Amino acid sequence: MDGGNYLIPVDARLERDTDVYDEALSLDRVLVAIEPAKKLRLVILDACRDNPFSRTMKRTMASRAIGQGLAKVEPTSPNVLIAYSAKAGSTAADGDGKNSPFTAALSHHLTKPGLDVRRAFGFVRDEVLKTTGNKQEPFVYGSLGGEDVPLVPGPARPAPAAAAAPEPTFNTQAEARRDYELALQIGNRSALNAFLAQYPDGFYASLAKLQLDKIAAEETRVAATEKARLAEQERARLAAEGAQKTQQAKAEAEAKAAEQARLAAEKAKQVAQDQAAAAEQKRIAAERAAADKAVIEKAAIDKTAIDKDKAVNMAALDAGPPQADVTKSVQAELRRVGCLSAEADGNWNTSSQRSLTLFNRYAKTRLDTKLASTDALDTIKAKTARVCPLVCEHGYKADGERCTKITCAAGSFLNDDNECEKRRANKRDRPEARQAPVARRIPDAARVVVRTSRSPTGEPYFGASQGYAPGEKQQFLNSVMSR
Repeated sequence: MDGGNYLIPVDARLERDTDVYDEALSLDRVLVAIEPAKKLRLVILDACRDNPFSRTMKRTMASRAIGQGLAKVEPTSPNVLIAYSAKAGSTAADGDGKNSPFTAALSHHLTKPGLDVRRAFGFVRDEVLKTTGNKQEPFVYGSLGGEDVPLVPGPARPAPAAAAAPEPTFNTQAEARRDYELALQIGNRSALNAFLAQYPDGFYASLAKLQLDKIAAEETRVAATEKARLAEQERARLAAEGAQKTQQAKAEAEAKAAEQARLAAEKAKQVAQDQAAAAEQKRIAAERAAADKAVIEKAAIDKTAIDKDKAVNMAALDAGPPQADVTKSVQAELRRVGCLSAEADGNWNTSSQRSLTLFNRYAKTRLDTKLASTDALDTIKAKTARVCPLVCEHGYKADGERCTKITCAAGSFLNDDNECEKRRANKRDRPEARQAPVARRIPDAARVVVRTSRSPTGEPYFGASQGYAPGEKQQFLNSVMSR
């Protein structure tokens, strides 16, 4: 409907065309369910039929299209195959037998060991066309890669002469077990015969034969039961119609023989079931024992491999990489974490040792600085960010991951501590200090009388008398003493 495909349950009513969204199952929903598959996503639809509700279903919109059969589909995911029993826009036949022509052809070809699924669908197409007189053509939509994808694995190919030793027997048994379980899940005669064609001998072949005996016993029981039912019906009919005694006696004998055959078939079926069940129990026990043995063997092999790897690793550790490469790598890592400014040249000199010392200081480590070692390399590699702070030359300062020039303001200068300092003026540079001394003229009217005498200690003593302006007397005495 409207280009979409829907699978209709048997109890759907679909009174209106919009009911399909609630009562039917969209093919897109089926494709979503198989998305987790990796190698092959396969959908097989033997459901290409006309809409059985076309006459009774009411349409809510006259323009809504309801086509014949299934609509064409284009898968958008990789490794997807969608098989229709009939080409898009056509219908499939139910056939006269137990299965439809499409299903019968699938059972013949899809389970063949080693047959690629695309070739299997090709054979199915040919058989259906032949069976239906070219009236029904199955079709497959989607694509796969270039490798063969069989649903049932084929027989193992013989290894070439120059190939390595064959795999252990346990792996071969594991493959046989997997194929046997797949055939057991399919549960029909064709699947078990396909398994026996691939594995004609061995433990799982015997189990498959017992399963075939079980299927044969069931078929015999069904046939005997039906024959007994028909014989009883015939006997009852002759008795009701009053047939001749000879006919009634013959019918009664046949009914009795059919009943005995039915009972024998029931007994044979029970015996076959018991044998198959006992064989399955033995299989489970044998697989458990084989799995335990494999675990023990694997543990021993793993231990041997671990011991061998340890010996190889120790030898490799003793040899180690060339010392020049280690030194160069350590220097490169020291440059990365900001502890070395020189180039990584592989020469472990004083500068390199000093840089590792800086790393020890800021990373709180105790690496040996005399030699570049792999331990030092691993320790430095573990640091994801800068370890040593950025060091700039005089006149520059750290700004993130680079150095920028320091510019001082007017009236300031860059001191030895790489800081701007305000300039201070000296006393001799002051204006008042540079002024020439001004001689103070003593008034002419002033009369000075200087007397010189000795003090009691013998030091000269000057005395003067005159009228002075305030402070002028001391100034005068100072000038006299300086002469």
